[in-house]
Amino acid sequence: MNSKAPSGGTGRAAKPADRRQPALHPGWTMVIAFYNEADFLGATLASLAVQTLRPFRLVLVDNGSTDGSGAIARDWAASQKGVFTQVIDEPEPGQVHALAAGIAAVRTDFVAIGDADTIYPPDYLAKADAAFRAGPADTVAVFAHDSAGDPQAWQERLARQARDLLLIGLTRGQTYAGGYAHLYRTAALRAAGGYAAGQWPYVLKDHELVHRMAKQGRFGHSPELWVLASDRRSDRGGVRWTLAERLLYHVTPYVAKDWFFYRFLGPRLAARGMKDTVLRQRAWEPAGQAPAPRA
Repeated sequence: MNSKAPSGGTGRAAKPADRRQPALHPGWTMVIAFYNEADFLGATLASLAVQTLRPFRLVLVDNGSTDGSGAIARDWAASQKGVFTQVIDEPEPGQVHALAAGIAAVRTDFVAIGDADTIYPPDYLAKADAAFRAGPADTVAVFAHDSAGDPQAWQERLARQARDLLLIGLTRGQTYAGGYAHLYRTAALRAAGGYAAGQWPYVLKDHELVHRMAKQGRFGHSPELWVLASDRRSDRGGVRWTLAERLLYHVTPYVAKDWFFYRFLGPRLAARGMKDTVLRQRAWEPAGQAPAPRA
């Protein structure tokens, strides 16, 4: 089941595709941007090492880590034979810059966006690939669900089906998923402008990008597509929207979503100082204090 956004809009057009960009080839690439994730990155990489879809490519973007995360990524990449891995550095602080750098390195038809603290089941990319192939040719995005820890439980399966029905089947241009669970058709992602600090320098960039992606085509879904996100995400009050903002996001019709993001939410986030770089301050780390570099 897929949904397509209406063709209307209230102003901001998607950026045109850059015709000079390299040609794309069949297959998948996963992009993970990380900053000081030494305690989590290894488990995430281990989950990717056992993906059943082969071959695939992995782009790891070090956004200025000081805790040895970069060395972990490079050591792991050197040990892989079935995952073609590229580790790049993006010195400009901010996940939005790191993700843009990673996506620029993608040369495959499909791209999965991941986080360094998320566990991906072995059939994650295989199920995502099947979801795209099951939908129309203009399916541009598929989203995975967060699992509470028992993805086969009937309660979780029912919740996934309900989210798909309500937020993908009945609404337009919205998602229930964080950026670590987004999967895109690369050509459409390029046409939408990708992660763009000049257009949206704030937190919640994943939802703003989804809004632009809705102008490119349909959203597919699969209730069997899920991830295990870190439980540290439960304490994100300083870097997320208010309850009122989130409710308004869900009830605002698609034709008014440009207004919601660029006239309403963006100025409010700017006034609260919620630029993308605040994500570098974590509740489990004192403000301004990064882990000491590892020997």
